[in-house]
Parts: sequence; C-alpha cells; structure tokens
Amino acid sequence: MPDLTTLPWPLPLSAAVFVLAGAITVAGSVRLAGVGDALADRTGWGEALFGVVFFGIVTGLSGIIMTIVAAGSGQAAASLSNLLSGCLLIALLALALVATYIPETSIAGVNPMSAVLVAAYVGGLVLIRRAGAQPMWQAIATAETCPDVPHNDNPLNQRSPGWLWTNFAVVGLLVAAGGWLVALAAESVVETTGLTAGFVGAVLMGAVNALPETVTAIAAVRRGAVTLAVAAVLGGNILDVLTLVAGDIAYRRGSIYHAAGEQELLATTTSLFMTATLLGGLLIRQTCGWGRLGFEGVLLLASYAAMTVILAL
Repeated sequence: MPDLTTLPWPLPLSAAVFVLAGAITVAGSVRLAGVGDALADRTGWGEALFGVVFFGIVTGLSGIIMTIVAAGSGQAAASLSNLLSGCLLIALLALALVATYIPETSIAGVNPMSAVLVAAYVGGLVLIRRAGAQPMWQAIATAETCPDVPHNDNPLNQRSPGWLWTNFAVVGLLVAAGGWLVALAAESVVETTGLTAGFVGAVLMGAVNALPETVTAIAAVRRGAVTLAVAAVLGGNILDVLTLVAGDIAYRRGSIYHAAGEQELLATTTSLFMTATLLGGLLIRQTCGWGRLGFEGVLLLASYAAMTVILAL
C-alpha cells in the first residue's frame, strides 16, 4: 500500500487519481447546470451574470486549489454581458502578462499586480451588471438566437432558494476537492515521468480544470440555457486568471509572475488569442460554418492543438 501522504505517488496511482477527479468533476458539473439554471431564474439575475459570477467561482475553485497547492510546494448566445465578460478576460490576461515585465516588487510577499487583478475583476463585474440592466447595445435576434428566458419546465424551480443554494455549494466543494487531488497527482507525474511542469500544468491539469466549464456548458445547452453555457465558460476562465492571486500569496520565493517561464507565457498568450477569437465568433454569429463548427470553433481547436504540440517539444 503506497504512502498517500508522501509524494511522488506511483504513476498508476497518479493516473487513477486523475480519472477519479475527472469523474467527480463531470458528475458535479452536470448537477451544477440544473441547479444554476434554476437559481438564475429564481434570483432574476439572468443566465449571463449568474454564469460569470457563480459558475465562475464554483468551476474556478478547482483551479484555485490547484494553483495554491502547486505554488505552495514550489450556438452562441451573443449577449452584451457575455461580450463584456470576454473583454474582462482579455484585460485580466493582459495584466498578468504585464506583471512579468515590470520590475519585481512585493508587499508582504505579494506582488501589487495581484491587488490590481482583484480590483479589475470587481470593477469589471460592476460594469457588466450595469450594462445588463441598462444596455447601450443589443444583438439583433436571429433564427439561431436562444433568448435568456426562465425555464419553467425545470423541476428544480419547485425547490426553495435555500435548498438550491445549499446544493450548489456542496457540489462546488466536491469539484474543489477534485482540484486538490489533481494538483497532487500532477506533481507526482512531473517527478516520476520527467515531463516538464509547463506541459503538465497547461495540458494535463488544464484539461481536468476545464472539465467543469466544458461539462456544465454541454449540460446547459441541452437544457436550452445557451447564455448560461457561454457565461459559465467565460466566468470559469476569468476566475482561472485570478488563481494567480492565490498562487502569488502562497508562493513564498518572490513574485509568482516573475517565476513564469516561456511555457507559461506561451499558454497565457494563446489564451489571449483564443478569447479574442471567441469574441469575434459572438459578434459575427456565423450561422453556417465548417462541419457544424463556426470559424471560431476551428480556430480555437487549432490554437489549442498547436500550443499543446509546442509545449510537448
């Protein structure tokens, strides 16, 4: 029986943990889609804002925990809110890149850019909320547009708000626990296989970390909550950027931004390009793409595949 308290774990055990964490994430994310859809209707906040804030927090929890553990050990719904969320994501990624080029400074062991990222996130949410309440721009409805309307056929709408919030929180904690397990397994994989930390972090951990957004988006689309699906993906990625703040606090050797290497900078830059591509897809709203994929879908897949190959070299 291997000692689970000591790293690295044997490779078969690390692989098993990856699979287990992935199964927990998939099951939890499907549940989150139904409960989140009901809460978006019951609170009146709408799918876009609820998805960006609360789905972002819950699906981002696993990424936050992954970062803390790693640092401590060394059909599209073109809504104004979703477009602004994409802009916020680009802004946060750009700030993270800027932090790697400015002189390294810290206050109580934390880089000032971490505070800037938090302030930008809060300010961005305020703007998204105001724009959603009093929009100055609105997408033209097409035959492919799925409006954000309450889904009265959702049986969870019959549940009390307290029950819904409790269920949402419990499932979110399970997803977070999966993130903790993935971080430990990833560290073991790096030590036992000789793979680079950049490849394991960006590809293997990134794949598991993306599962909540991916599964939630698929489940939401199948329920007809397309706006919620897009918002969940954007919200999760926005919170993923904020994991840098948690990592910077946990990293005791200086600024985590200046500890970034070429592989981490490549992943960040690729994320910027992919987010800009997604925004283009939301604005153009291509009705007939290549093999049921719009131009943005093809570019997103190609960009990620290219990044993976480069990181593996």
